[in-house]
Amino acid sequence: MSTRTAHQQPETHEWRFATAPGGLPLIGHAVLMARRPMEFLSSLPAHGDLVELRLGPNRAYLPCHPDLVQQVLLNARVYDTGGPVKEKARPILGNGLITSDWADHRRQRRLVQPAFHTSRLPTYAEVMQDESGAEALAWEAGRAIDVNHTMQALTARVTARALFSTEIAGNAVAEIQHCLPIIVHGAYRQAMDPTGLLAKLPLAANRRFDEALTRMHRLIDQMVEGYRRSDEDRGDLLSALLTAEDPETGGRLNDQEVHDQVMTLLLAGIETTASALAWTFHLLGGNPEVEAALHAEVDEVLAGRPPVYADIPRLDYSRRVFTEALRLYPPAWLYTRTTTEATELGGRPLPPNSDILISPYVLHHNAELFKDPESFDPDRWLPERAKDVARGYYLPFGAGSRKCIGDVFGMTEATLALATIAGRWRLRPVPGATIRPRPHMSLSSGPLPMVPEPR
Repeated sequence: MSTRTAHQQPETHEWRFATAPGGLPLIGHAVLMARRPMEFLSSLPAHGDLVELRLGPNRAYLPCHPDLVQQVLLNARVYDTGGPVKEKARPILGNGLITSDWADHRRQRRLVQPAFHTSRLPTYAEVMQDESGAEALAWEAGRAIDVNHTMQALTARVTARALFSTEIAGNAVAEIQHCLPIIVHGAYRQAMDPTGLLAKLPLAANRRFDEALTRMHRLIDQMVEGYRRSDEDRGDLLSALLTAEDPETGGRLNDQEVHDQVMTLLLAGIETTASALAWTFHLLGGNPEVEAALHAEVDEVLAGRPPVYADIPRLDYSRRVFTEALRLYPPAWLYTRTTTEATELGGRPLPPNSDILISPYVLHHNAELFKDPESFDPDRWLPERAKDVARGYYLPFGAGSRKCIGDVFGMTEATLALATIAGRWRLRPVPGATIRPRPHMSLSSGPLPMVPEPR
């Protein structure tokens, strides 16, 4: 595989096809995927541009070359949402943006997109500023905090207040914070079970999952019903969803569709940004030169005051720091597509209903795509260096018509949170703590103890 610049056309390729090594009778590669999925998947580009795996009785294909990944992501009609992960997510997320099929997704995207229009960002940013500032004020010098848990709480408050009006969001946050981690963990356990039997066993974990899911659905139903009764535009995301009209048909989302979108936005908006922020602070704690450069920018731009939305264009290094953290630890580390018809990928004929695995993590850690891929180097995103990152190499938000609808929202939230906290604190790792990626529905750090030191 050879690298190329963003301005070059894809090369004519003799695509290499391979079968992943290490498969076992009956279960195939399911054990490797369950025990060490990132290490296993990251080893596969050495074998081929397109690699076949077996998950239980089912075959799946991992495109390892970025051109093949782009072929999948930019043709959503042929490579539609699906696969084992998505099918098991449907009972949880319903028929929202993540799980809806191609035709329905196009309609939903038209209806949900106005809620994320750039004109709304300054209002959402005020929530982000308030909550980040409150979080930074709550810490005590020398008292260790679990940064992963803290970022989950922060993004839960931000997402709830962006979704629901302030007077309602306060009551919802505690319920969301209780239920969401249980749902995320349980959903991943079920998605990675090729037999489908795990969810049917009378386990305590399954009972907790079912209870948390029921409570979350009940909360969202109450929110939607209350908004419908008041018929008032409160300037938040839920109001935008309820009043959105399809520009092509004039139709609106019904209550169940609004429910599914809210569930999707809660799961996607809280877990992913929190995980990425936690990894960012972990990386800063181990890279003092990068941390010093971040603090220098924050001090110069803000001069001791909290950041606001208008500061974001000047917080360029802060943004590069988070961009590089997303490369090393992309929250959406793995997702799936399914072929809707017979097609060909990398010279390999694929029948309908073939499962495709897409892993941004595998691309981001490929030494043929990124120089020194394991190093934390925010300056690789300087304009003069970033031009060598070809389209399709960097995919923390996906690509094509299913690219994350909240990408700008998430980048804004993370930049403001990072600058706010960096203006007051430096976070020191706790000696002896072992931190390793936990590949669940997002790529979590797990418990991340760090000690705040005032600057």
